Parts: sequence; C-alpha cells; structure tokens
Amino acid sequence: MSAVYINSASCISAQDTLNENLFQHLKPQNWGSIIKAIDPNYKEFIPPAMIRRMSKTVKMSSVASQHALKEAGIEKPDAIIVGTGMGCSQDSEKFLKNVIDNHEEFLTPTYFIQSTHNTVAGQIALGLQCHAYNFTYVNTSSSLEFSMLDAKLQITDGESENILVGSTDEQTERTMELYQLNNTIKKSEDLPFDFLNSKTKGVIWGEGSSFFVLGKNKTENSYAQLNDIQISNRLETDGVQGFIVDFLSKNNLTAHDIDAVILGFSGDSDSDEYYIKAMNVFPDSALLYYKHLSGEFNTASGFSIFMACHILKNQQIPEVMMINSTKKESIKNVLIYNHLLGNDHSLVLLGKV
Repeated sequence: MSAVYINSASCISAQDTLNENLFQHLKPQNWGSIIKAIDPNYKEFIPPAMIRRMSKTVKMSSVASQHALKEAGIEKPDAIIVGTGMGCSQDSEKFLKNVIDNHEEFLTPTYFIQSTHNTVAGQIALGLQCHAYNFTYVNTSSSLEFSMLDAKLQITDGESENILVGSTDEQTERTMELYQLNNTIKKSEDLPFDFLNSKTKGVIWGEGSSFFVLGKNKTENSYAQLNDIQISNRLETDGVQGFIVDFLSKNNLTAHDIDAVILGFSGDSDSDEYYIKAMNVFPDSALLYYKHLSGEFNTASGFSIFMACHILKNQQIPEVMMINSTKKESIKNVLIYNHLLGNDHSLVLLGKV
C-alpha cells in the first residue's frame, strides 16, 4: 500500500493542546481519578444559540475538526469518519433520566435524537454542508484506528483525496459512578501513583477529541506518513511480542528501525503487563508514554497519534513523555501501541515526511 499523509492534526484534551507551544505546557495528571478536557472558548467557533443544544463531545469535535480543516486548507473533505467509544453519553443519560422521571410518558425526542453515536459526524457534516461519505466507528479503544484504516483504504483505492478523520469521547456523571463501582477507575486511596510502576488496579479516566486530515498528497504542512495499522481484539500477554514483530516484518522493518515507541501505560497493574512485554522488543528505541497526560478513555489513542505527529514534525521528544534516556538524532519511524484494559490492541506506524 502507498503512504497516506497526515496533513493536519488538532486535539482538545486535558493538556493545552490547542497552544502552538504545546510541548512546553505538558503537565502530568495523576492527582485525581477523573480528569477533564480543557475547554476552548467555544463562542469563537460556534454560534451561542447552537452551543446551548450541544453536548461536550459535539462541542469539542466541532472545534477540533474546524482547526484540522483550516490547517489543511480544506473547506469540504471527501469524507468524514469519526471513531467513538461511548458516543454522546451526556444526552443518553439525560434521555434515560427523563424516561425514569416521567414514567415513560410525555417524552421530548431531542435528547434521544442527539444521543446516537453518529451525532458528531452528522453535526460536522451539517456545519460544512458536506453530503459526502459519513461514517462512525464504535469499536471501544480501536475506534479511531478503524476510522483511519477506512480512510487509508479509500485514499489508496483512489476513492477520495482528503478525508477528515477524528475521535471523541466525553465523561458523564453516572458513567463515572459506575466505573468507580466496578473499579475501572482508581480508588482515591491509591492516588497519586507512578504510572510506570503501578501496583494497583484501575486507571485515571479522561476525555478529549482529536481530528486529522488524511490526504493523498504531501503538503508543506504535512506531519507524517500513515504507513500501516493493525488491530487485534484479543491477545495473550505472551503473544504481544510476536504481534509486534510480525507487524514490523510485514512493513519490511525490524525493531532497530523504530526510533520511538509510544506505549499506552494507564497505571492498571494487570493490563500494563502488555506494555512491559512490548518494551523488551525495542532495546535501541526511545520509549514513551502518554496517559499520565491525557488520562485513559476509549479513544485516548487520538492524543498519542496527535503527539506522534508533532514529534515527527518537530523532530523533538518532550521530556515528560520519556520512559528511558534514549535519544535519536533523527526520528524517522514512530510506532504506537495501545489497548484498553487488555482488550482491543492496536499498532499504528507513522513515518517522517
């Protein structure tokens, strides 16, 4: 397959990622069990009358997608593809609360209409008056990877030239309560903790929205080449190294060709074993982690791809992300490995433009 280029990258997260000097403002987030995304000034991007009717995930996606399209110099993309794990959770909860409070009678349909997972992609298309291919992937932690794979296939097959691809997930009060009850989220007594050497179960939960314009042609603003993606729903810890080595071999690479590896350490003592196994494959690479900056959530990999794009473009690695002290003079290949609590494993290979 020929390379597909990432021609713009925009992210709203727990970090100030809309700032041009974002590397200088990265701060670890390990003092609370739930961390929220930093809200931009939505009034600069969305009419006030519309803001009131939008959930946070729609607002974040609207701003991030506008940023991405503007940076790429694209008015209307040939397709809009969005990945999300939880969709519009806020409106889903509001609708279900109305069902209970009103004893299933006299319900207004607004919250139900806005609660569907494809609301984000639909709202972006309405704003752009874009009638092209519009699709939403809901595949937990590999939702963005499936979206990018779809876009890559369309571009390499000649069906599209520029595609807007994004990911988004928001927090909701009731869902966070349930995650705390089933110990998905770390208990307060286990905070703070060392992400790389955690002895306790659970994660810090975050939220955010990341959007990219994938294109057929390289531009002056191109960040990276999207070389390949591989996804596996289930993996045994003993199979991780084979999973990675086979993927690299398919791309005519070895572990020594990978200059930086971004791993999704979440602080969950059980599922982080996968990343520890993966580290042993790369004795000569710069090893990085990122969920101490973004938190864990279904589409947290959007933050890692965003950071990888900036690392490749700037040829610089932020100190706050480094696991080891290895530094490369030139960063040509970056591999991102992510999963969510041991399920839905993904590998994304990016190359220098």
